[in-house]
Amino acid sequence: DCVGIAVFNRDGLVFIGRREAEDDPEDSAVRADAWQMPQGGIDKGEAPYDAALRELYEETSIRSVELVAEVPGWVHYDLPDAALGIALKGRYRGQRQRWFAFRFTGSDDEIDVLAPGDGSMPAEFDAWRWERLETTPELIVPFKQDAYREVVAALQDVPRAVRGR
Repeated sequence: DCVGIAVFNRDGLVFIGRREAEDDPEDSAVRADAWQMPQGGIDKGEAPYDAALRELYEETSIRSVELVAEVPGWVHYDLPDAALGIALKGRYRGQRQRWFAFRFTGSDDEIDVLAPGDGSMPAEFDAWRWERLETTPELIVPFKQDAYREVVAALQDVPRAVRGR
């Protein structure tokens, strides 16, 4: 089980990060030039909300957020056959995710994807930007696009709600 995190700025744009290129060529088909929102595993005994805050910090250094929405239910995706046994540490066929939407209340200089978690975590992204929510399914790896379309549909009113606050 995992969490997905949509962080919206004051302009109603969502944070996306570009996956850092892996040295393993077998993994490159999964991660090549892929943009995505932060996501990560839920630790044993951890509540999904707490996992979302932890993963967000570990991947972006962001702490200044307020919860604005949660996608009802779980969002699922499966890996393509070519990635089975390679991606997701070779242990999983896909993921089941709880998605949370947060309003970013800090300034952009809080965001650090190259040395996240105050430098204590390995970088998962090599770049980041603010993007329109509805464009994110086209920016992610193809096998996650349906899951992102589900997230976009569930959170479609959030950009308008956070604008100008």
